[in-house]
Amino acid sequence: MRLAELSERSGVSTATIKYYLREGLLAPGRQINTTTAEYDEEHLRRLKLIRAMIQVGRVPVATVREVLGHVDDDSLPRAMRLGAAVWAMPQVPEPDADDEFVRGARASMEELLQTLGWSNAQALTTISPSFRSLVVATAALRRLGYDWDPETLVPYARLMHQVAELDMEFMESHVSEAEKAEVAVLGVVLVEPMLRALHRLAQEEESTRRYGHE
Repeated sequence: MRLAELSERSGVSTATIKYYLREGLLAPGRQINTTTAEYDEEHLRRLKLIRAMIQVGRVPVATVREVLGHVDDDSLPRAMRLGAAVWAMPQVPEPDADDEFVRGARASMEELLQTLGWSNAQALTTISPSFRSLVVATAALRRLGYDWDPETLVPYARLMHQVAELDMEFMESHVSEAEKAEVAVLGVVLVEPMLRALHRLAQEEESTRRYGHE
């Protein structure tokens, strides 16, 4: 397809597509002559992914470039490829290691991982953005007087593991390694907000069942 058709089918303006091409987010099309290039279904699929990350996920262009670089790096084993793509997404900053609430939260969350038997997560606590997010949230709750200790979090974590199993099954239903990595990225950009929305709807439903409309 030509650029105009790619724009029409993707819903992205030709000017924006040209910007993505200049920024290296989208691979160049097959050059037909000095002024015209041809694009295929892979370009369309990638363009939709870029649009979702930037317009829906509000991911900065530089971060999108980094994430897509990992998605396309077929030299990496699958686990590393998926992890690198997801870890490149915007993350919470490193908390103050000298903060007593942070220290307590870190020790508590390390105990949680040990209780769960999540050995891989235990091995990555010093570099994992996900573990860092967990520590930051737990520390903030402790400052407010709410101690979400390992015992409280275990049933939540086990439910999340069931969700992760469903995630992996869905990802493995796709054929190519690039598609699998794209699904992992979209899980962060689109599926996580969807699951948060379902969580809130479930809370509203349960609250009404318990307390009515008081």
